[in-house]
Amino acid sequence: MSTQSFPKKVVGQTQPVQPGIESQMNPLPIYEQEGYQVQTGKLKGKVAIVTGGDSGIGRAVALAYVKEGAKVVLVHHPREGDDVRVVKAHIDDLGGEVLLIEGDLTEPNFTSEIVARTLEKFGAINVLVNNAAVQFPQKCITDITDTDLHQTFAVNYFATFYLTRAVVPHLTTGDCIINTTSVTAYEGNEQLLDYSSTKGALRTFTQSLALNLAKKGIRVNAVAPGPIWTPLIPASFDKEHVAKFGTTVPLGRLGQPVELAGAYVLLASTDASYMSGTTIHVNGGTITDS
Repeated sequence: MSTQSFPKKVVGQTQPVQPGIESQMNPLPIYEQEGYQVQTGKLKGKVAIVTGGDSGIGRAVALAYVKEGAKVVLVHHPREGDDVRVVKAHIDDLGGEVLLIEGDLTEPNFTSEIVARTLEKFGAINVLVNNAAVQFPQKCITDITDTDLHQTFAVNYFATFYLTRAVVPHLTTGDCIINTTSVTAYEGNEQLLDYSSTKGALRTFTQSLALNLAKKGIRVNAVAPGPIWTPLIPASFDKEHVAKFGTTVPLGRLGQPVELAGAYVLLASTDASYMSGTTIHVNGGTITDS
């Protein structure tokens, strides 16, 4: 990993619609460690559901899980079909097992379908990674529309709640849930009032659910990314913002999806057997209050 180089900045660019499409980004995000092909088996036999598994952080996590021996279920939006097929082809090349499920996570009935299809295909659920998200930056609270506000909470928080509620009855001792929060949950963000609020809700949800499920031996943790180069960025910010994205953190550059994958592997493995209710910060050196 230490020999792998990462760009410090990217070309200013935009995409017109969310969710963004990874194949249209320049440069493409880095979602794999160079030369990392051998399974160490930390997740051997586990079945993991990853939302937003078609691109960005979700793609990096899915590939890392497969390399560690897990079977993965990639939940994706209908617009992301081309991206998710790229991931599936890569997993097939690795000799891994994958199930693709397309749909709208904001529909509670869809979460039941995810659970049913996963159990039908693999017979178990051991890891849930709630990762899908949207954001609609605005300079002033008065510019945030009801539609965008409701959509942000529907995708970022309610979908996580719905899917978690559907999955929990099928988890047992040693299984786990991992939520993707954000550095904005700790620092706030002047252009992302509603998005930051959803990530703050996920932070508290993680802590509360960890307490709720502790007696069952089910762990609940989170990862809080900083500025990571994913399709969400060009699909939500203007060219000027994208060109400067990530350059103000202490490490002086934006992060790549692959740089978060190890945190998700850790939290899903027995190496984290005594970790619950905590958040791992992967943010380029930004100091937070937790």
